[in-house]
Order: sequence, then structure tokens, then C-alpha cells
Amino acid sequence: MASPVEPSVNVSHVEKKKKPPARYWQEQQDEEKHKNKDEEQTEEAVQQDEEKQTRKTKKRKQIDDLTNENKVISGKTDPFPGPASISKDRMQKFKRKEKTQKPHMRHYKLKDIITRAEEASEMAQKQAARFDLLLPEEAGFLEGDEDEDTCMISQEDIADAVDITSGAKYFNLKLTQFGPYRVDYNKTGRHLLLGGRRGHVACVDWQTKQLMCEINVMESVNDVKWLHSENMYAVAQKKWLYIYDSNGIELHCIRQFNDVLRMQFLPYHFLLATASATSFLQYLDVSVGKEVAAICTKTGRLDVMCQNPHNAIIHLGHPNGTVTLWSPNQKEALVKMLCHQGGVRSVVVDKTGTYMVTSGMDKKLKVFDIRAFKPLKSYFLPAGASCLSLSQRGLLSAATGDIVQVYRDVWSAPVSKPYMAHRVRGTVWGLHFCPFEDVLGVGHGEGFTSMLIPGAGEPNFDGLDANPYRNAKQRQEWEVKALLEKIQPELISLDPTELGQVDRATFEEKHQDRVQALGFDPLATEKFVPRFKKKGRSSAGGVERRKKQVAHMDQRDVIRKTVEDKVKMEEERKRMEEKKAALSGQKSALDRFRK
Repeated sequence: MASPVEPSVNVSHVEKKKKPPARYWQEQQDEEKHKNKDEEQTEEAVQQDEEKQTRKTKKRKQIDDLTNENKVISGKTDPFPGPASISKDRMQKFKRKEKTQKPHMRHYKLKDIITRAEEASEMAQKQAARFDLLLPEEAGFLEGDEDEDTCMISQEDIADAVDITSGAKYFNLKLTQFGPYRVDYNKTGRHLLLGGRRGHVACVDWQTKQLMCEINVMESVNDVKWLHSENMYAVAQKKWLYIYDSNGIELHCIRQFNDVLRMQFLPYHFLLATASATSFLQYLDVSVGKEVAAICTKTGRLDVMCQNPHNAIIHLGHPNGTVTLWSPNQKEALVKMLCHQGGVRSVVVDKTGTYMVTSGMDKKLKVFDIRAFKPLKSYFLPAGASCLSLSQRGLLSAATGDIVQVYRDVWSAPVSKPYMAHRVRGTVWGLHFCPFEDVLGVGHGEGFTSMLIPGAGEPNFDGLDANPYRNAKQRQEWEVKALLEKIQPELISLDPTELGQVDRATFEEKHQDRVQALGFDPLATEKFVPRFKKKGRSSAGGVERRKKQVAHMDQRDVIRKTVEDKVKMEEERKRMEEKKAALSGQKSALDRFRK
């Protein structure tokens, strides 16, 4: 049976029920409702905004309260906000160099590097100026009473007047068998090295009077020098150069360095500079044990030597009265100065690298300004000075025979009498001021004498550079850091501030460096290679004709350029001749004197 079919309903034909039209009073009621709803929504939004603002203000107050509590314990506001002001004089004291001139606008990366380096340098300068107030010690000099000269005060009187610790720093070592003695203090000023002419070598912790080692090398000793730490020292013996440790054990015998007379150690470069009797200046890198440079000075026996602590330049004195300045990067002398009419006996440079003091056979003591290479002062010593030494505070010690005289403010004002004087038992052979101590070590024919010189040493030391109170662990860490920060010998120059300047090389120099690096000239014109043509048009004769044609065109360009240059030169010559003729045609006021 067939199922009943449900009638289908067409939705499109179903009419939707429409709302009746609203009356005028109903429209007013709807508008009022919408207004009330909008007002309620706006009030809610305003309340939410006010709540957010109150939350933010509360957070800000909490943060401000915390910061104020951190800044000031009492909770009050700071009446002097910001960092403390620094005087210009104190800032100038720690100024290292002038500002670097920045390149053109296109070198953005280089300009950024220069600005960051200047900001770091300025910050370090400000910090050093602020920390200068915290340095506890002050330098003081010996002052006499009315009508009393300080040079007349004896060392025994000074030792009796000071405290026990300072008085113990004045002592005498009677060593009459192997003298005279050379003297050297290490960088921290804690350890003393003695080298006798007849082979006696001793290391002493002179403050505790503890003997570290004592050996006899069984041959003559010309000079002794501490290396980078108190664990190693160099001895210039009769024939070769030897390296020993603090226990007196021989570590190296360097036979390339023979007949060495004087030595200087450059601590920041780890270089041992030696001057020999064969007129050779040699540099030894003690960190790797290799010879860096060997320079033949061609000036004879080199027995006068010192270093400039500011730029690591070696100063050599010669028998003809000249002083020469040397760098391991150049085979010729950087500067030659005629200082004395006789031979030079001793040379010394202050720690700032500004002044050089020399003494000669003409019995004169001269002070030079190294920046201008000009003499500032000249003093006459009746017997002349055989040894010179400068302290960290600028005191100059000069030895004449068995008398040691100490002068104060040699380069600023004329000096008429010494600051201190002392007579030792034998002829003085070596002088050296102890770093960070008011002590002068004197090596002479009868042994060693430690003198008290008030105001000689720097009262405050940099513990990161040279710490007199460091232990073994601190010394090991400092040694590793110093090796990592070692300065290469290629950077030694007369003006160390040039290293921070921008090297504006010419276009030709840059082009030559680029050619050497690439192996070819990238700006050179490519060689003409004829293109291969088909259908028999690339015969040998055709290829040669095309090559000749291109060569003739290049030759024409060269000829055209030379002709244009010649025309320009001819025009310039004619212009100059016209100017000369015009000038010669003018009448001069001196023409009336011509006959």
C-alpha cells in the first residue's frame, strides 16, 4: 500500500508576522531607555579608568617609596640628588689623552667604537678622581728648623726619631769580599737583588731580612735584574746571560746574549733589553724565550742604559756625549741628542716620560724635556755624578765617589743645595729607589746600605698592578692576567697616544694592501679576449686584426690623455710667464737707485 504523502510547505510563500507600528509615546520611552543604558555604560567605563589610574599611582608610590628607602635610610628626600661634582683640577690629574678626531659621516661603525671608548675612558677618569679622596696615605718631606739644612741631618738621627718599623729600614750589609755591588728592587718593592762584581748573587726579602737564596757564580757579574716576578731574575755574567729562580737554580743560559753590560726589563711587554760591550742592543721575550730584535748600534761599548717607563723606549749613553733613543721595531736610532761635551756616565728618565736627567765627564748634570728634546737646567757638580736614580715622587739621587746626594724639584726650580746627603764606606757602584717606600738602596765597594729618604716613595699603590702584600695565589693570578694582557713589541713607539688615533691610509696604500691580499688587481682592466665567431669568421688573421684594433683604441686613449696633460702644463707655464712679466713691468720704489 502506498504511504500517505505529507503536504510540502513552501517557506517563501509563508508570510511573516509584522509588528504593529509604534506610537509616539512608545518611541519616547525607548529613547529614554537607550539614554539610560548609555549613561550607565559611560559611568562604568569612567569608574574602570579611575580604578586603573589609582592602581598605577599606588604602584608608582610603592616603587618610589622603595627607591627612597634604598637611597636614604630615614626615608627623606635627598637634598643633593645626583652624583657628586668633581673639580677640574682633580679630573685633569687622571686625564690620559686628548679626544680622538672622528672620521667622516660614512664611517658609522668606527665612530660608534670611538664614542664608546671615549665614554669608558671618561668614566674611568671620574672614578679614579672620586676614589682619590679615599686614599689614606699622604707623601711628606723632611723639613728642618730655622737656619737648619736637611742635608746636615744624619741617617742615624732620622732612624732614632721615627718609629721602630721605619727605623729598621735603615741598615748596612758589610760585604767586603765580593764587592762592589749592583742593586735592583722588584716591581712591588718587597724583594732586593744584589750582584757583586766578583760573582756573589743574593736575593733578600729586605723588610723581614729573610735570605731567599745566595750563590756564587764563580765569574764576574756585570749587572742583575728582576724579571716579571720575584721568582726569576737575570744575571749578566762575564761571557753569557743567565736566568735563575728564587732558589738559586740555573734555569737558562742564553748564549746569543754575550758580553752583556747593562739590562732593563719592560714589565708590560715581558721584554728584557740588554746592552753589550760589542755595541749590540738585544731584546729577549721572557714569556716565550725568543729573541725579538738584535740591533747593532755602531757606537762602541754600551755601558750606560735606562728605559722610559712611559713608552718603553730605551735610552743609551755613549762616550761621544750623545744619548740615543731606540725601539725594537727600527734598526736606526729614533732620536740622537748631543747632551755633554764629554762621555755620558749615567742617564735616567722619570715615570711620566717628560724629563731626562744625564751626567757626563764634563762634571755637569743636565735636565732635558723629552717632548721638545731641549735642555731645561744645567748644574755643575765638582766631582761629577757616576750613578743617577729617580724616585716615584721625583727625587733625584746622584753618587759622586762615596757620597750620595739627593736633590728635590730638579726640573721646576734652580737647586743650590741637596735635600739629603750621606757618605758610605766605599765607592758607589749602584743606586736604586725602592718602590712605595721612602728607601734608597746603595750598592758600594763595602757592601750595601739602605738609606731613609722621606718623601721618596709613592704612598698609595694599585693592588691590581703591584701589590706589596700579595700572597702566592694572588701572584699566580696576577701573572696569568699580565701574560694575557701582554703588549706586543710592535706597539713600542715614541708617542704611545698614536695607538688610539685613526689611521687614515691613502687610497694607494689601501689598494696595494688589497692587491697583496687578493693576489690580483681588482681595478685593473680585463685583458681583451676575442669572441669566437662561427661560419669560418674566426680565422687566425681575423682574431689578430680584432686584437690590434682594440690595442690601437687603448693606445689612442693613452695618447689623448698625455696630449691633454701637456696642453694643461703648457697653459700653466704661459700663465706663470705672464704673471712674471706683469710683475717685472711694475715700477718699484727702489728703481730710483738703479744706475
